[in-house]
Parts: sequence; structure tokens; C-alpha cells
Amino acid sequence: MAENLQTEVTIALAGNPNAGKSTIFNALTGLRQHTGNWPGKTVELKTGTCSFEGDSIQLVDLPGTYSLAAFSPDEIVARDFIIHEHPNAVICVVDTSNLERNLYLVVQVLEMGVPVILALNMYDQASSQGIMVDIEQLSKLLGGVPVIPTAANRGMGLDQLLASAVVIAKSTGDNNGQESHCQCQVQESFKVDYGVDIEAAIDDLIYAASSTQLQLNGYCSRWLALKLLEGEKEVMDTLNPSNGGTAVSKLAKEKAEELVSKYSDDVEIITADHRYGTVSNISRQVCTHLSPDKTTLTERIDRFATHRLIGLPIFMLIMYLVFRLVIDVSAPYLDWVDRLINGPVAAGLSAILTQLGASEWLHSLVIDGIVAGVGGILTFVPGLIFLFFFLAVLEDSGYMARAAFVMDRFMRYIGLHGKSVIPLMLGFGCAVPAVYATRTISNHRDRLLTALLIPFMSCAARLPVYVVFALAFFGTRASTVIWLMYLLGVVVAIIIGFIFSRTILKPDEKSAFVLELPPYRLPTSRVLAIHTWENTREFIKNAGTVILAISIILWLLLHLPWGVSEQEDSLYGQFSAAIAPVFEPAGFGTYESSGALVTGLIAKELVVSSLAQIYNGVDPEGMDSSEADESTISSQLAGIVVGFGQATVDAGRALLSIIPGVNLTGDAVEVEDIALSQALQDHYSPLAALAFLVFVLLYIPCIATMGAIKQEFGGRWAVSAAVYQTLIAWLAAVFIFQGGRVLGF
Repeated sequence: MAENLQTEVTIALAGNPNAGKSTIFNALTGLRQHTGNWPGKTVELKTGTCSFEGDSIQLVDLPGTYSLAAFSPDEIVARDFIIHEHPNAVICVVDTSNLERNLYLVVQVLEMGVPVILALNMYDQASSQGIMVDIEQLSKLLGGVPVIPTAANRGMGLDQLLASAVVIAKSTGDNNGQESHCQCQVQESFKVDYGVDIEAAIDDLIYAASSTQLQLNGYCSRWLALKLLEGEKEVMDTLNPSNGGTAVSKLAKEKAEELVSKYSDDVEIITADHRYGTVSNISRQVCTHLSPDKTTLTERIDRFATHRLIGLPIFMLIMYLVFRLVIDVSAPYLDWVDRLINGPVAAGLSAILTQLGASEWLHSLVIDGIVAGVGGILTFVPGLIFLFFFLAVLEDSGYMARAAFVMDRFMRYIGLHGKSVIPLMLGFGCAVPAVYATRTISNHRDRLLTALLIPFMSCAARLPVYVVFALAFFGTRASTVIWLMYLLGVVVAIIIGFIFSRTILKPDEKSAFVLELPPYRLPTSRVLAIHTWENTREFIKNAGTVILAISIILWLLLHLPWGVSEQEDSLYGQFSAAIAPVFEPAGFGTYESSGALVTGLIAKELVVSSLAQIYNGVDPEGMDSSEADESTISSQLAGIVVGFGQATVDAGRALLSIIPGVNLTGDAVEVEDIALSQALQDHYSPLAALAFLVFVLLYIPCIATMGAIKQEFGGRWAVSAAVYQTLIAWLAAVFIFQGGRVLGF
């Protein structure tokens, strides 16, 4: 039997934030990637696959970090992956226009003794700024590592980069599971000179480790000695006391004390100074600035985008346009998907079940339970696609960092700084990764306060609730009402932040706000497609798992005790009716509303799914009955195809109508109500609907978000967040409903 010559190579990508590392990863892996948390950490690692000349390549996108100093979870995960997982090679991605700053991380990776390939990314942009790099000299000074110029957003140099990485990775053999003695020889021609005293201490520790046969646990011996001198606790804890670990640790402490006594400074600071000196020296030798006084496009745009007076209005205008685009452009597709699910899909499944002789209860479960529940939420996928797309545009273009910079002065009033804006803005997509994104904030108190405010941002799961109620009760003003919901969430977060920062979470120290502003880039269609698809896929996956399960459970509760004729007499109705009086002062004290809010604790999109199942499952209005009698499924499908084309035309008109002075939609044109919107009009008043939306905006976050807060900050804070948010939501809803009645609305 012939042997399978295909080999699997693991290559890690490391680099500073905004160096284009993820762009290279996306370009090489496409949609063949997935995201998971590093064991024991909340830091995400992306892995993907690609092939090269018959070899299967696994790429791992490490968290973007400026160093491997183990000060943050990002740095620890990036470092530990390289040490413990033994990738065959590491591609270090650097921003060519900021070479000196980026090389510090490269030097640290080289010191770990792993095979390295250097990607000089954004090489074209650096050249346009008059920055020239002597590639051969740079390779020589770094110990002969391959240096490949790339422009990831244009695909330039990526094939050569992958080819070089594979050659280097295969030439080192399979290190998995082996001690890293051999790895230290890979870049033996590159060493940072730490001076006579530190070098002597390193040599003594290497000799001590060798003479005691100390297990290196995957560490390079020189790197291990350096970390022991720097007093890195996590490295010291890995040494085996019974195998020379105690003796080596004791010697390291003695050497470190001697160095501190001599230099009057910590060893870690001394070694960092030497690394910076080495990096600076390399940069001076290889970089030439031909036109240092040339003003870049980024600088010209930032004169307005980051201006202390007009920067904030520009930010507010951009956010308003984003949500106008999300609602207005996606609205025609919402109606199209609704007609697709309640037309051919429901009719087709009903016909199949009838042909198979399915029982009445099974027919009801599929049509009134699964289709009404899951289909009710899938209707809003187009709106979420547009939301994820525009958030990706803001992030990949570089504007997200400007938003943090612009908002810094404003955020100071609520006891935070601009870096908190990025997790808060991510909360518009999903609160779970937004809570985890607070790890980029160094101060624990700032991290906690930011995490407690994130749930007030209207996540994508709330958007379906806003859309269905806004279409039902506010007509052409639907997009304005939805935008006001987003704005109200921000306002409430500001008020809560102001109160917390002056009571239970007073700042203990003033932390400096340091944020890199990356150059503006034109996002590529490939990267935007990948980001949009990843987020949409997660939503659809939830619809296919959690929402499916809840839909079945909800259907059972609506039909138990078995044979119950009225929904209100079912187990679901009885429990919901028991808590309904709590919501009576807010105007929606019905069992339908209270039950939907309870299911919303699992996922906010379940509010819509539950209402769709309760109303449309009993009295479906998604498809006119006479039309269903007279038309066949095939004719409905033909109408759906035509309807998609018309929806695309209408979406294009809505897109162009965003331009001031352009109106292609007509003043009297309204988006056709989806089935659930029509049903809601019979059960809510406009004022009660508005109060319900406010409650959904502000009440307890979903279980997944609660879990993220618990994992990051402890159960006490998660429970506290649930209690105070629900109380705020109830008070706000009651205020709106009762205040509106007093004013005569």
C-alpha cells in the first residue's frame, strides 16, 4: 500500500494589533475557519485550514499583542500557544510603516527559539509614504529569517509568504511533543546582547539546568534562563522541584538580586531596554524615509474625524447613517423572507406531512411550533446581515479606533476612558464577545464598569424585536423609533456609569489612555464577507439549536395539559399569567407578553420567536387563506423569485434615498407588515408597544452574557447586573406608559 505523502503543518500568525495579521489569515483560509476559546481563558483563538502543494496547513491566528510580557490574557495565550503547542513555524506580521515598534514582538518570538518568517505587511502603503526597507539587510540582522513584503488587502506576496512558511516549517521537522533543545538552534545566529553581567547570569543558569537535567517543559533554555532572571512567576511555577527546579530557581533569584543591586533597577526593565536598543538599531540600518514631511491621507481625514469639536457630531452622524441603512435597506428583504417562510416553506411542509399521513399533533408541532418559532426569527436575518456588515466596515476601515479617541473626553464624565468605547460598540453586535473584549482595558475597575454598561447597548438579538414592533405601530417612522432605542440604551448607560463611578465603583487611580490609530484602509469585499458570514452563521446556528429546542418546549407547554383548548389554560399560559400582573402598570400585563419576556432570558431573539408561535401558530396570518387555496406551491415559488428581485430593487432605492435630497421610495410608501406585526396590532396599543420595547432594551441580559460577566468578574456581579437592569427596565417602561397616558397619548 502506498504511503500517504500528505503532511499537516501548523503555522501560527503573531503580530501587533492593526498590523494586518487577521487580514492575512482571512485571505489564506477564507471560510475554512472557526473560533474557540483557549482552555481556561476567555481569549479567542481562530484556526483555519488551507493547502499548499498537497500539504494540509493549519493556520492559527494568535491574539494581537505588542509584546509577550505576560501582562494580559492576550499575551499569555499567544506566548503559551507557541511554547506548548509547538507550531512548526510562526509568521510574524508587521506594519512596514511602523517597523521599529512592531519589531519588538518579533525579537521576543525569535528569542523563544521557534522558526520565524517575517511578513512586511502594508508594504505598498509604506512605499507610498516614502518608507523604503532594505529587505536583505533586515533578514541578515534578524539571523537570516525569510522576509516577505506583503499587501494582504490586495493579496500581494501571500503565495510567497505561505510557500516560505511551509518550507521553513517542514525543514524543522515535527517538534510536537519534543523538548525544545533543538528549537533554540533555529535562530542561533540572532541574539540580543544583554551586556556582560546579564549574559554571564544566563550562561550560569543554562549550565545549571543542563547539569541537573532540568526538564525544560517545551522552553528554549536561553529563553527560560532569561524569564527566570526577570522573575516571571508563571514560568517559575512550571519547574519541577524534584528535578532540579528548586536549585535553578534559587540560583535565578540570587543572580537577579545581584543584578538589581548593581543596576538599581528590575531585571525585566533592563532586558526590555536592551531589546528596544536592538530594535532601534535594526530599524535605523534598514529603514529609509524619502519624504518624511509628506502628509498622508489618514492625517488629512483625521483633521476632521478626530477634531475635538466636530469629531463627536461626525461620530453620531455615522452611527445614525449605519442604523438607517440597516433598517431601511433590509426592510424589503424582511417582508420577502417572511412570505417565503409562511408561504412555500409552510405550505410545502404541510403538504409533505399530509402525504405521509402525519398525525394532527405532529402537523401542529412542525407548522405551529418549529416553523412559527424558528421561522419567525429567521425572518430578521437580512437585517442582521446588514448590521454585521456595517460594523465590519467601521472596524476594518480603522474608524472604530477613532470613535474611541473621539469619545474619550466624553467618557471621562462617567469615570471611563475612550478605550471602553470599543467594547461598548461591539455590544451593538453581541454582548458576549463585547464583555470579553474588556480584557484590553488594563485597570480592573474600568473593565468591570465597562462590562456592566455593555448590556445596555442594543445587541443584534434585540433588533428583530424592534423591527417587528416598529413596523406594526410606527409605519414610516419605524427606522427613527429603532434608532431612538439604540440612542436610549446609550443614554441610560451614560447615566448608570455616572452614578456607579461616583458610588460603588469610584476610580482608584487615573489610568492613561493609550490607543493606536491605525491608518485608514479600504475594507476588501473578501474580509467583509468573512466577518459578516461568521457572525450571521453564529446567529443561524442558534436558530437551529437553542431556538429550535425552545420552540419545541414552548409548543409542548402550550398544549399541556394534553388537549387544552385555550392557550391561557396551558402550563405556559398559567405560569405567564401568574407573573403578568407585574407588567400591568407598564401596559403589557398579558400572559403572552410576560411569557415572551421569560424566554428572552435565554436569548433576546426568542421574544419574537415566542410571540410568533403564540399568535401565528394559533391563527396564522402570514399567508392569505384564499390565496393558499387558489395557488400551488410552484406558483408561490415563482412569486418568491420575482419578490426577491423586487426586494432588491426596493433596497437599492432605499440605499440611494439616504442621500439628502434624493427620495426614490415616495413619501406615502410603507413597508408591508410582516405576519407577526399584523398580529401584534390586535394585542397592543402603540404606547404599550413602546413601553414593551424599552423594557426589552433594558432588562436582564441573556444567559450567555450573564455567563460571560460571571466568568470575567464573578457571580456576585452577574447577579447584581441582572437585578438592577430589570428594575431599571420596569421603572422606565412604567414611566413611559403611565406618563404617556397622563399626556393623552
